[in-house]
Amino acid sequence: MITVQIVDDHKLFVEGLEKIIAGSGVAKIIGKAYNARECWQLLVWEQADVLLLDIRLPDGNGVDLCPQIKQKYPALKILALTSYTEYSVVSRMLENGADGYVLKNAMPEEIIQGIETVAAGEKFLCHEVDLMLKKQAGNAVILTRKERELLRLISEGYISSEIADKMCLGIDSINNYRKNLLLKLDARNTAMLVKIAMEQKLI
Repeated sequence: MITVQIVDDHKLFVEGLEKIIAGSGVAKIIGKAYNARECWQLLVWEQADVLLLDIRLPDGNGVDLCPQIKQKYPALKILALTSYTEYSVVSRMLENGADGYVLKNAMPEEIIQGIETVAAGEKFLCHEVDLMLKKQAGNAVILTRKERELLRLISEGYISSEIADKMCLGIDSINNYRKNLLLKLDARNTAMLVKIAMEQKLI
């Protein structure tokens, strides 16, 4: 029986995933964490065969967390389980040591296949991600309308509170959009974000 730990802040998704894994007959959940801090606490006590790691977490992101976990626990297999489909995010996650990448909208059978494959020491990409990597390598990043609007306002020098007013969104939503943009464009800070956006003609 393959042992699995889950790191994901969406509790309803985790509950559904638990049922899928429990019903598979090939794996079992031995631990859950809902943020990066809890993830480290979980791993101190016990490491599973496979860690299912989301990218978006309340106190960090899986892209940065992945190499840190791999450095401390090199035998642990990490399967990214997320909604991010952008080439830049997928490629960085894999470069940072992830053993596989599965989208949350994948069929349950594909998620179980991913767990079995990485547990056996092989790389795994769900069908949709595999196709994307083959077709979109080198293509420009695709942004949503709100992300483009946020980029434009950032480039014009507005601060988060002003942007929140202009976009009729809360500060938390603006901060989440900003984090997503930094991740998508592989930018370390706002200045680099704007520079990359201008170079790629995103604004």
